[in-house]
Amino acid sequence: MLTRIISGAVGVVLLGVILFFHDTPVLPIAVAAIIAVMLFELLRAVKLHKCIPVFLASEVAGVSVPLIYHLTKTDKALCDYTVAGIQGSPEFYSAKVAEVNSILQFCIYLIAAFVIFVTWLRKHKEIRYEQIFFVLAVMILVPQAMTTMLRIEQYDSGNGLFLLIMGLCGAWIADTGAYFTGVAIGKHKLCPEISPKKTIEGLVGGIVTTAVVYTAAFSIYYGFTAKRAVIAFVTGAVCAVIGTVGDLSASMVKRQIGFKDYGKIMPGHGGLMDRFDSVLFVLPTFYAFIALFGVQ
Repeated sequence: MLTRIISGAVGVVLLGVILFFHDTPVLPIAVAAIIAVMLFELLRAVKLHKCIPVFLASEVAGVSVPLIYHLTKTDKALCDYTVAGIQGSPEFYSAKVAEVNSILQFCIYLIAAFVIFVTWLRKHKEIRYEQIFFVLAVMILVPQAMTTMLRIEQYDSGNGLFLLIMGLCGAWIADTGAYFTGVAIGKHKLCPEISPKKTIEGLVGGIVTTAVVYTAAFSIYYGFTAKRAVIAFVTGAVCAVIGTVGDLSASMVKRQIGFKDYGKIMPGHGGLMDRFDSVLFVLPTFYAFIALFGVQ
């Protein structure tokens, strides 16, 4: 237990440092590093971490996503255009930046997929199709989901840090609420074969806890309005449900593979995939809600 507490405290401090420098290159570099570790853990789970071509292709494709997003973000591009003395519509430059971002990512993914398929052809007696398509899936899911951290932080220039913290906490608040509710009144198992400790009562507790915390946090930070409170409540509830699906999905993979934890980078907690499995689902969901409905 002491090891788990110390490891968790160190993790919180590191995350705090990264968030403190959220408006610098520290954040995209940290996101890239997290993606690299998560992909390694997932490739290790399907025994492809020692297949160098597949490993390098997936890692390069994954790490490139947050870095390209940062290097081609709109405000940097507009600043470069302004310094160069180029005049024109900001909307036009924004569209061009988005287009460059998409083309670069597409080309890198295409090359990575080509390398992976060629490697599969060469080693078809050793590598099965389930492994290949698993790698292709996580190579897209993990980087795109984690890069949502940058999208959330840049969504609102004045309040990006607050939104990013709420996005990250969406999963962890639900876990905490579900744990204490489950310990207190949990009786009916949710998915006993996948996660024996999760209960239906815990799930409901996690949903209610996240919804209430979101409502209170957004009302205090931005000021209370009925519309904002409703949107925050619904956002929190949906994020809690989606986070549980992500957690159970990652647990199901571990069960089928026969892993206890994805890694050992955080003693007592496992790997980064064990800590960010629900975050992978919550961050895009949170971003979709604030982009579509707004809470600020």
